[in-house]
Amino acid sequence: MIKLKTKEEVELLRENNLLVSKTLAEVAKYVKPGVTTDELDRVAEEFIRDNGAIPGFLGYNGFPKTLCVSVNDGIVHGIPSSYALREGDIVSIDCGTILKGFYGDSAYTFAVGEIDPEVQRLLDVTREALYKGVAQAKAGNRVGDISAAVQKHAETNGYSVVRELTGHGLGRKMHEDPEVPNFGTAGRGPVLKEGMVLCIEPMINAGKKAVVFESDGWTVRTRDRMPSAHFEWAVAVRGPGADGKPQTADVLTDFTIIDEAVWQNKLQLKKTER
Repeated sequence: MIKLKTKEEVELLRENNLLVSKTLAEVAKYVKPGVTTDELDRVAEEFIRDNGAIPGFLGYNGFPKTLCVSVNDGIVHGIPSSYALREGDIVSIDCGTILKGFYGDSAYTFAVGEIDPEVQRLLDVTREALYKGVAQAKAGNRVGDISAAVQKHAETNGYSVVRELTGHGLGRKMHEDPEVPNFGTAGRGPVLKEGMVLCIEPMINAGKKAVVFESDGWTVRTRDRMPSAHFEWAVAVRGPGADGKPQTADVLTDFTIIDEAVWQNKLQLKKTER
């Protein structure tokens, strides 16, 4: 059952997702060689609690940490550990919050120091695929229009799309209807309506689409051990504009503050190297 949100509920979801963005920006300051993924998790949990919220992932279906941290060939749901980040790694960080009865949920893939240009291209294309999908999140379109846009952009650029994991609705529960796959056929699936809040989250592999579910019960990796990237926005479907035409989605996530933190971190690392 798809639950449409009131304007007031959308604002509460915006508040959550802005906090997720701020948390990821805080974490970005610590993404550097030698820092453990456990340390990133500690930073995130402290920041979320200091801002009056509860970590949305901690304890969710038994998940043991605040962040999902997936390195290199990790796609999603990696468990923070004593692993120390290395120069050239990429690390996908998925974060959630609970504040005032609603959830926030967003993901961002970070470069650790200088990375291979081909890996950077994977990050760029995955993020572009997110934008392509979000552009289709208009009232009157269907979920399949989002899915097809993501898949086309990824595959046109020579990458593959994970099938086993999808985006989703977001509200008082972290995972609500509808599912939002990153592959599919335009014109298919549930009709998008004003008040729907969706997490659109391309998970794109540099190699083949096949995945492996690890024995820890959470971590999902690429079967061929090639890198994978993951970016996620929460968006609200809006009604028609003053001209009566469908409006583009209201993006509840803010990547600009994460991008700024990434840039500042990069500058700081260069100063340290001098």
